[in-house]
Amino acid sequence: MTALDDARARLPAMLDDALRLIECESPSNDTYAIEHSADVTTQVLGAVFEAAGLPAEPERMVVDGVTHLRWSFGGPTRVLLLGHHDTVWPHGTLDTHPARIADGVLTGPGCFDMAIGLVQAAHAVAALASQHSGTAQAADAVAGVTLLVTGDEEVGSVTSRALLEDEARDADAVLVLEASGPGGALKTERKGVSLYNVTAHGRAAHAGLDPERGINAGLELAHQLPAIAALAAGDTTVTPTRGTIGTTVNTVPAQASVDVDVRATTAAEQQRVDTAIRALAPAIEGARLSVTGGVNRPPLELEMAEDLFAVALRLAPAAGIEDLQQCSVGGASDGNLTAGLGVRTLDGLGGVGGGAHADDEHVDVAHVPHRTALLALMIADLLDGSNEDRP
Repeated sequence: MTALDDARARLPAMLDDALRLIECESPSNDTYAIEHSADVTTQVLGAVFEAAGLPAEPERMVVDGVTHLRWSFGGPTRVLLLGHHDTVWPHGTLDTHPARIADGVLTGPGCFDMAIGLVQAAHAVAALASQHSGTAQAADAVAGVTLLVTGDEEVGSVTSRALLEDEARDADAVLVLEASGPGGALKTERKGVSLYNVTAHGRAAHAGLDPERGINAGLELAHQLPAIAALAAGDTTVTPTRGTIGTTVNTVPAQASVDVDVRATTAAEQQRVDTAIRALAPAIEGARLSVTGGVNRPPLELEMAEDLFAVALRLAPAAGIEDLQQCSVGGASDGNLTAGLGVRTLDGLGGVGGGAHADDEHVDVAHVPHRTALLALMIADLLDGSNEDRP
């Protein structure tokens, strides 16, 4: 049986598994929901592994109340499969966006980002193990593979970053099961993310009795906003987003602040913007500025992904994929963190569809077997260690 034949045979089970994950709401900011989601993820993926003669129970790691899961299948990690079980959707979303399959389309909160990616990862590993009879042989077939499923990717991986970086540091490759790009394209470049808060400090005064005694922080911030936006250049975006000014309607504001979102394709660009934003100077006499924040995720640069994309491109026909493309995207993922360590990383290996974080989130079911087969073929190829694409 070919990898694609195996994946096609697994499709009904994969869809059932995906529906079970989607039906467990898991907003990132609710640690109790994330704990329950970890339970369900353990049950669903664990059953897939157990059926293939692999360990069903993951190592459960709770950091600052957030639950992360790790399945290690023997030996040091050579191929790290990376995913997350938290979503951006609040409780109650299932009432308006139920988990269902209709006309070849899977829908529901988190279906594309990234329930289907987790299911594809589990079944790809199980497929490789199932080619061998006996528990020992099954484990040997996937020795060196680790699946890490974190619980806070959607809110910046604050509690999971150290875990995933430690796991990835000595790996040969990281395969990220985030949703694909347009048309199923793999993500070989992701912009890095920097987040800042720029605060203007002035002096409060009564706006009617003696406004001249005040130093208006709101006006100071108004001077800074064009200067901040002007730091954008080329593909680098610098976007003032959320802001606050003052305390009451009749008081000269003593403080005003703005959050700033920065996206850059190279570490050098991130550093340029970081230096410039920290060098902002006040325009109004007596006012002062403070800047907090910094680099949140480094960029996933092409050089860290291109040889793994070559592996995927070589194996794609065997998975029934004839026109595999690559793309660059502005959003970041945990793949940015592993690439930032200097570990080769390929992203976007999850589902094909669209609408991540949007009301039209969906997965095209027809692609699920092909993506699962491609992942299985890539894992086997990378474990073999003899592919010509390896640097």
